[in-house]
Amino acid sequence: MIRKLVLLLWAMALLLGLASVAPAAEPIKIGLILPMTGPAAAYGDMAYKGIQMAQAKRPEVLGRPVKLLLMDNKSEKVESSNAANRLIQRDKVALIIGALSSTPTMAAAPVAEDAGVPLVSGWATNPLVTKKKKYIFRTCFIDPFQGAVAARFAFDTLRARKAAVLIDISRDYSMGLASFFIKAFKKLGGKIVARAMYSHGDQEFSAQLGMIKKRSPDLIYLPGYLPELPLIVRQARKMGLEQPFLGGDSAQADEVVKIGGKAVEGFYLTTHFDEQGVTTPAGKSYASDYRKKHNKAPDALGALGYDAYNVVLDALAKAGSTDPAKVTKAMEATKGFAGVCGVMDIVEHNAVKPVVVLTVDKGRFKYVTTVKP
Repeated sequence: MIRKLVLLLWAMALLLGLASVAPAAEPIKIGLILPMTGPAAAYGDMAYKGIQMAQAKRPEVLGRPVKLLLMDNKSEKVESSNAANRLIQRDKVALIIGALSSTPTMAAAPVAEDAGVPLVSGWATNPLVTKKKKYIFRTCFIDPFQGAVAARFAFDTLRARKAAVLIDISRDYSMGLASFFIKAFKKLGGKIVARAMYSHGDQEFSAQLGMIKKRSPDLIYLPGYLPELPLIVRQARKMGLEQPFLGGDSAQADEVVKIGGKAVEGFYLTTHFDEQGVTTPAGKSYASDYRKKHNKAPDALGALGYDAYNVVLDALAKAGSTDPAKVTKAMEATKGFAGVCGVMDIVEHNAVKPVVVLTVDKGRFKYVTTVKP
C-alpha cells in the first residue's frame, strides 16, 4: 500500500512539474536579403559576417530568440523582389534587413511597403530608397551628403579644379552619387570637363578613358562597383592617366585592392567606417572582436550590418512587440544611437551620421579623416 502511494505521489509530482514548464518562446523571424553569390558576393559576405556577430552578442529580444532567414538575391532586381515576397508570404518574417545596395533595395522595398513589413537597409545610399515610404528605413548616410563630402575633399584637399566623372548607368547608386558630386563640385567653383558612361559587365573602357585623357582633368570621380572599378583604374594607368581617382563607399572591399594591385595605390574613397576613426565604445569593441574572430581588419559592410541589426532590435525592444506600426514609430524615434559607425539619428527614415575618407596605401585602406554632418 505504501509503495503504491509513493508511486502515485511521484507520478503526480512529475505531471505537475511538466505542467509548470513553460513552452519554448516563439522566435522572432528577421529576413536577410543579401548577395551571397554573383559579382557582388564579396559585399554580401562582409555584411553577413557583421550581422552574425551582432546576433551572437544579442540573440534575443522581447524574451524571444531571433531567427535569421537568409535569402540570396545575387544583387539582381527580380531576385530581390522575389526574396522579399517569399520572406513575407512564406516565412512570415517580422522585419527585413536588406537588400544591401540601392538598386536591389529599390526592387525589394515596394514589396515590403505594400505588405506593411518594415525593411531596413544598411547600405542603400540612394535617396529614392525611402522617399514617400512608410515602412522603409536605412541606417547609412544618403548620397547627397556623401557626394558633397567627396566634392569638398576633391576641391579643398586634392586641389582639383577640373574633374571627369565615370558613371555606371546600370546602377542607381552610381548615377545618383555622380549627380550629387557634380552638383556640389560645380557649386564650389569646379568644372566638370568629361562625363563617360559604362554598364555593369563591361570589361573594355579604352574609349571612355581616351576621351577623359584628352580633357586633362585634375581628378577622376568613379562611384563604381566590383568588378568594373579596379579594372577601370588598371586600364587608366596603362593608358597613362596619372590623375588621382576618387570613389564612393562601394570601393571599400578587399577585392578592389586584390584586383587593382599597384594601379589603385592612392585611390581615395568616402565610406562609413574605419577602425582608425572609431568614435564610440561600440566601434572599438567591434573592431577588436572582428580581428579576433576573422584575423583581419574590419570592413565597412560588416560594421553596417552590425549596426542595422542592433537598430532593428532596439526598435523591437522600444515597441514592445513586433506590430509593424509600433516598430515603425520606434524606428522613427531613433536618436543618438551610438553604433559601430558612429552616432546616428534617424531623420525622415534616413540615417544622419559621419562620412569617413580613406585612401589605398601600400595595399591597404588607410584612414584619412572623418566628416560629421
